[in-house]
Amino acid sequence: MSQSKNIKKRLELGKLKLATLLEVTKAINNNLAKEELLELYKTVLLDDLKIGKILLYSFDKVEWSKELCIGTDCNEINVKNDLVDIKEIELLSNNINDKLKPFDVIVPVFHKSEPLAYLLLGDFDGEKIEVSPIIKHLSFIQTLTNIIIVAVENKRLYKENLDRIVIQKEMELASEMQMMLFPKNLPNNDEIEVSASYNPHHLVGGDYYDFIVLNRDEIAFCIADVSGKGVPAALLMSNFQASLRSLIKRTSSLSELVIELNKNILANANREKFITAFIGKYNIQTRNLQYINAGHNPPLLLVGHQFKSLFDGCTVLGVFENLPSVTEKNMTIPRDSILACYTDGVVEQPNAKNEEFGMKNLETSLLLNKEESTKDIIQSITQELNSYKKEIEYKDDIALMCLKIK
Repeated sequence: MSQSKNIKKRLELGKLKLATLLEVTKAINNNLAKEELLELYKTVLLDDLKIGKILLYSFDKVEWSKELCIGTDCNEINVKNDLVDIKEIELLSNNINDKLKPFDVIVPVFHKSEPLAYLLLGDFDGEKIEVSPIIKHLSFIQTLTNIIIVAVENKRLYKENLDRIVIQKEMELASEMQMMLFPKNLPNNDEIEVSASYNPHHLVGGDYYDFIVLNRDEIAFCIADVSGKGVPAALLMSNFQASLRSLIKRTSSLSELVIELNKNILANANREKFITAFIGKYNIQTRNLQYINAGHNPPLLLVGHQFKSLFDGCTVLGVFENLPSVTEKNMTIPRDSILACYTDGVVEQPNAKNEEFGMKNLETSLLLNKEESTKDIIQSITQELNSYKKEIEYKDDIALMCLKIK
């Protein structure tokens, strides 16, 4: 009779476990929230299996979180110090760690070699003679725990992926918005021909170029670079562009313009970022170029086969409350000259040997293609840069602007 009861009891318990696994699977398929899955898991351990002490930790790739704590002190154990070395199910009867003594067993959950969770279990009454329910049901508990933890991890990964998609969409929109800031129609006429290109290191970046028609005879142009990369640099650069376009027709000189721009950058960036910029004004009738180089890579003026670097100006913008000195340079540009403006991402791009592209390669490319259109000159420089770096990724944003004075 006793044996018959035991068989019946085992059959009922087997049916309960099977029903539990089916219920958990159904809950997962119905996309129950993490909290609901853990509540179902807790009910099975407490009510069905009569486990007295439950402590469950899970890892979200950043930190360990306490998911369940029942019947025990929840603040004693430090996962990194006390548990991460445990790779297999461990009975704790002889464990020397006092923090683990309230428990009878540890069940680790791993994905490949990475720990996902640790389950610590203990009985209500360790003095009872009967076999611990933990030992009787250990295999089932391990299976159930694995199912629940993997489901929770999959939910986290799914949400993470959705968040990543949202961020990607927002970045793509930001990139489209940033590209709208660049001038669409650059001149190509009997007096001047202009082309430009921009390749951000990320979807958005801090390099910038602009071309502004001031009046019938004068044009203004700028190339600039914000320290840093990504969204913060792009935001500051958009503010710089708005300030430049607002001020350039209202200020009496380039010196006054850069002083005002410096104030605006200080107000917006609070000395946490700075901007290098080259700003020029060119009179088509007199062929006079007026410029200030605010700490930017010096543009190259190619006349015949000779290069001149345009250094004169001031220090970078956004560092000093009062610019130490500002030099406004004027020069006459001979016909058939080429002015090449660029950001540091061009000349500082390394190859596989960590050697920078450098000024010499840039000058060589300009000389070899000086008879070509400005668009083709920029395309040739870009191709040379790609051939130089080969499989190495771009390390910075890249902007190029080329002006041909006819």
